[in-house]
Amino acid sequence: MSSGLAVLCLLLLHTGAHGFGILPEKSESHLEITERAILNATVQACRALAQTEGTDFTSPTQPFTVENVAVACNAPQSSKAFRQAIQFITLMNVRVDIRHALNASFHFDEENFIQGRKIIAEGVQVIKASNKQENYEAARKKLGEVMHPLQDFYSHSNWVELGKKYPNPNLIRSDTSIGNLTDESRATCRSCNGDDCTNNILEDIIEEQILTSGYFGIVPFVSTKPKGKCSHGGGVDQTSKLDPKGGINKDTFSSDHGHLHTEAANMAVAATSELLEDLRGAAGDKQFLQMVGISRGSSKALCFVIDTTSSMREDIEAVKSVTSSIINSEVGTENEPSVYILVPFNDPEFGPLIKTSDPTVFKNVINTLTASGGGDNPELSLSGLQLALSGAPLNSEIFLFTDAPAKDRNLRSTVIALIERMQSVVNFFITNSGAVNRRRRRRSDRLSASDAQLYRDLAQTSGGQAIEVTKSELPAAVSIITESTSPSLVTLLQAARNPGKADNFTFIVDETVTNLRVYITGSSITFTVISPTGESQQSTDSSGSLISTSQSVGNFKTLQLNKQVGMWEINMVSTNPYTLKVIGETL
Repeated sequence: MSSGLAVLCLLLLHTGAHGFGILPEKSESHLEITERAILNATVQACRALAQTEGTDFTSPTQPFTVENVAVACNAPQSSKAFRQAIQFITLMNVRVDIRHALNASFHFDEENFIQGRKIIAEGVQVIKASNKQENYEAARKKLGEVMHPLQDFYSHSNWVELGKKYPNPNLIRSDTSIGNLTDESRATCRSCNGDDCTNNILEDIIEEQILTSGYFGIVPFVSTKPKGKCSHGGGVDQTSKLDPKGGINKDTFSSDHGHLHTEAANMAVAATSELLEDLRGAAGDKQFLQMVGISRGSSKALCFVIDTTSSMREDIEAVKSVTSSIINSEVGTENEPSVYILVPFNDPEFGPLIKTSDPTVFKNVINTLTASGGGDNPELSLSGLQLALSGAPLNSEIFLFTDAPAKDRNLRSTVIALIERMQSVVNFFITNSGAVNRRRRRRSDRLSASDAQLYRDLAQTSGGQAIEVTKSELPAAVSIITESTSPSLVTLLQAARNPGKADNFTFIVDETVTNLRVYITGSSITFTVISPTGESQQSTDSSGSLISTSQSVGNFKTLQLNKQVGMWEINMVSTNPYTLKVIGETL
């Protein structure tokens, strides 16, 4: 971005010069308008779903919040995903003011009504198609982009000044009339009376119910507008200094038509709610709720990325067994995944991504997996992971199984960016065969240092584990990790040391945290756990009172701690690389 454009964007952001504000303040901003509408629509969807299912629904108290709406929807574990979905949609909304700051069509400026409606109507079709494909990330992205011009219509046009009491229903449809449009030669405004712009729209425009909007330009002595036309207004808008002077925007209380700001903001909320209702009608209640991050079960996906070359036969059988166990134990509970995803990979192919919300279908797909082919050592593991990250919902937990290094190391930065954007956790299971390797592949414990470190780095970035086990140990390792996929998990501590060294780590446990677990990966590690009361237990002590259970598989060790509120300490001692993670569940 050029320095000049950066300055322009910063100026527009801070002045709120081109749409409802995008920063929190006393006036209603795109943030508040978007969140209010999503909360309203979510309550309606949950009420309708409860009625369909014959269950009770108690409306949350006003004002609606993410937390009380999630509870009312019988999905308190979805609060985090719900909030993140709203934040992402809002981010895509306000980003329009940066990416399309001077494109009048994205703001319904300069009487660009047909072009603005085209952006909205075409975007609505993209959202509906994305929901149908269960690509909720793409749906949220486009939804935010569509919301911006829809909301700006009520602040930038004279819809409110025309005395309209309801939103314009035809903005989201491409085959209907938006209203009575003016032509370029018709005057629409007179100059304001000093700072008083309450009556600057011409009487005939009001009487004939003619739609108009303000012109906008930021370049002194260059920006212009047709004779007699309204301006957007505000200090940045240079056209508002030309006759007719002043503006008609209602972006904030201090805008030229700020006396109508509340009416415009409420109309924008109502219009955004109508858009969401239209999307709900097309998708159905359950899919709509998934789009906004609400799920009766876990909002996470159960996602497997599996190397299908011939040496992975035992691994695939273990995955089949574990998958069946997970599904059977979690169907109908709050931990039930919202969607199941499988991405196979080998070399030279990866994919396709298989996604379903039906656990029986997923078990059948997993059971058809076979191991075959191969020959050279590296595989397209990062290509498979990239595909999974792109297709999984926010906050998913992904399990990648391989016994080979990555052939596509060049995708490292892309995968890290996706992990951070999707906030997903990736666990790597790296195995070897205890028998003669039929593909003459190196065993995983003989991967080069950089090969192994790549998987460790990606796991650490995501908050996951890189677990190296024999094929016979794999079922036990997967069972331990998949026990920790509860939607109410919180990470209390996460650290890594490479090279390894002695170090002390602390974490705090409050009254709301239960089910304390410690995950350690590495070799030749000793440690001491110290409780808030000062009591200690060493890794070699199996009879202490702090650690209730412990399990070790390959390079992976897990501890279950007896709960004590306060500050805990773990002293780690090792010269080898290691990772440390402490998790719990919130009430």
